Amino acid sequence: MKSLTKSELRAVRAICELNYTNPFTAKRLELEQIALGDEFETEEIGFWSHIDPRNPTKRKNVVKVVGKSKVLLVKLRRDVLGGEPLDPQDLQLYTDLAYFVLFDELLGYWEYPRELHGERLTASTQRSTAETWKRFSEQFDYWLKIPRFGHISDRDKCHLFAIFHQVYRAFFAIFNCVVGKSKPAAELRSRIWESIFTVNMRRYRDSLYQHLSQVTTLVTGPSGSGKELVSRAIGLSGYIPFDRASIEFRSDFANSYKAVNIAAFSSSLVESELFGHAKGAFTGAVSSRAGWLEICGKDGSILLDEIGELEMPTQVKLLRVLQNREFQRSGESKTRKFEGKLIAATNRDLKEEIAKHHFREDLYYRLCADVIETPSLHAQVKDNPDVFENLVGFIVQRMVPEVQEELTSEIVNWLELNLPADYTWPGNFRELEQCVRNLMIHGHYQFKTDHETKSTSAGELSQKGNPEINKLVQQISNLELTADELTSAYCKIAYKQTRSFEKAAKLLQLDRRTVRRKSDATD
Repeated sequence: MKSLTKSELRAVRAICELNYTNPFTAKRLELEQIALGDEFETEEIGFWSHIDPRNPTKRKNVVKVVGKSKVLLVKLRRDVLGGEPLDPQDLQLYTDLAYFVLFDELLGYWEYPRELHGERLTASTQRSTAETWKRFSEQFDYWLKIPRFGHISDRDKCHLFAIFHQVYRAFFAIFNCVVGKSKPAAELRSRIWESIFTVNMRRYRDSLYQHLSQVTTLVTGPSGSGKELVSRAIGLSGYIPFDRASIEFRSDFANSYKAVNIAAFSSSLVESELFGHAKGAFTGAVSSRAGWLEICGKDGSILLDEIGELEMPTQVKLLRVLQNREFQRSGESKTRKFEGKLIAATNRDLKEEIAKHHFREDLYYRLCADVIETPSLHAQVKDNPDVFENLVGFIVQRMVPEVQEELTSEIVNWLELNLPADYTWPGNFRELEQCVRNLMIHGHYQFKTDHETKSTSAGELSQKGNPEINKLVQQISNLELTADELTSAYCKIAYKQTRSFEKAAKLLQLDRRTVRRKSDATD
């Protein structure tokens, strides 16, 4: 490129590499520094975090890189149109730089936060899809429909538009669901991005976008650490083709994600929810019904929350879905295809569940190709104690944005004075939310002690009004029960608390029929 100096050429290469770099890693900052040279301004932290919810893309260095990229692209276009010999590498640099500028142009149409309301993405946009496509198409033709580039099809243009929209959705979905200036949070954001686009985004754009929905994602982590939010960010960030004829995306991304909480249904209902059922398949099945795997569709995704609760027979059926992408409705022989993406979440150690024969090993290995672990709040605070101001501010901003600054300051000051040393936050982010609400309403929050978190004594259980447990504790203390009587009493308590023979049997590591017989109860 004859019109560029060595430093400008170095900047172009760095900017082009930004197209394919995970934006939530430190490498993004390194490339920005190379692109800007002495103009680069040192940033507070080495990764992109949720600091200003109003203008996350308006960092000073980002603005400077965008401005520089447009100036350099104008120079390169003169070279490309000038007829001077250019090798394939030069043409690729020009194309990649044009992509960078084109994407920034679209951000002016898909302006944050107009598509984000609280935690939830919606399908509304600042401008209509048709208007946005028209602007993109005009800019694309100006920068890239150049004779020496050869013919560029409408299909290529539509695909790039779809990829840009996916990148836009993914960035803000991740940015808005994973909050915190800690390294564990930064690593989580980066991991989610890789789950969507892989580590090689150029390869994803060229071919993997067609196949990645076939890879199951497993989200693990302690309760309250945001597994459902992570799953939702992935589910709302899938590739959706753009149709030139209708000037619309093939489906509405806002309706592309469905979550099923397995623990909320009995084993028979779980199968109906997932696979659907035929009319007359069981008592009460007065009509046929499509399950979530069928409703999901080609561009959708489904979360199986608390997958560790799945009964063995259902695990076998799910295994077939993951192996062959096929399933059948209950009571029906017709084979149907599952075309969407499956996401599973659990706070259990599935390897331990396998050792206890509660979870199939072959199913686990179908789930673990892409594993994301959500960090505990304690891990985030341990890495960076200042994360409280960031997290509390985010919670308050969603609840009462009118007094965000004032209330955030009050709550952070209260925590600094009253938070027990090395408190583990057993309820994680969910507990912090309740803490913020308590402080806003009552001005006080009662932290759990380690004793309260790990176990509850017999005396405490008695005070909570469970006479059966209190009686059992007393009988054990007086050695009044035989082994068989003790087992029966324990089975009764387990059944009454779970309201499920299957769950009680799993917890007690007994056969379901044994629990039913010894608890002397009816389903």
